[in-house]
Amino acid sequence: MNGSNLSGPAIGFIETSSIAKGIEAVDSMLKMASVELLMTTIIPRGKYLIMIGGAVGDVEQGLRIGLEISGTALIDHFIIQNAHSQLPAAIKGRVKVPEIEALGIIETKEVAPAIYAGDAAAKAASIHLIEARNQPGGKGLVVLTGEVGAVRAAVSAGVDTIKKEGMLISQVVIPYAHKALLKSLIA
Repeated sequence: MNGSNLSGPAIGFIETSSIAKGIEAVDSMLKMASVELLMTTIIPRGKYLIMIGGAVGDVEQGLRIGLEISGTALIDHFIIQNAHSQLPAAIKGRVKVPEIEALGIIETKEVAPAIYAGDAAAKAASIHLIEARNQPGGKGLVVLTGEVGAVRAAVSAGVDTIKKEGMLISQVVIPYAHKALLKSLIA
């Protein structure tokens, strides 16, 4: 299958309303699919986030298992095929960048739209993804930097992926961010 996505890098995401069911789903996914556990975390309101990575076919298999185990506790799930190489580090924590130029921020009501937006932003323009992950209160946040035009294009592309009404809280582009912001953004 020339050019197939079946062996490319993929990221799968499951969000449950039950911590216990989330932990059970992770265990089954890791036992029954050849995936890497990228992240698990408990977020406010008693939700549990699971992020796995690997080849597309393996991540799809892992998600099927996780969805089955999650049952009625399932809140959301998705898979990103051919995830941008900057995305896994930006999900796990803040990525250090040597400097900031323009600054782009996308704030979402939930985590899943932010991760999608971060991937789309990184694919749309030559930027540095600082983070695309969960924040206090269960919100999602994407922070990126680069040349002004690239940041505008990246933020626009990220926002365009947010399909559910009411999920976008705010989008900001600061054309020439103050250099002192760098310390607070990568701390």
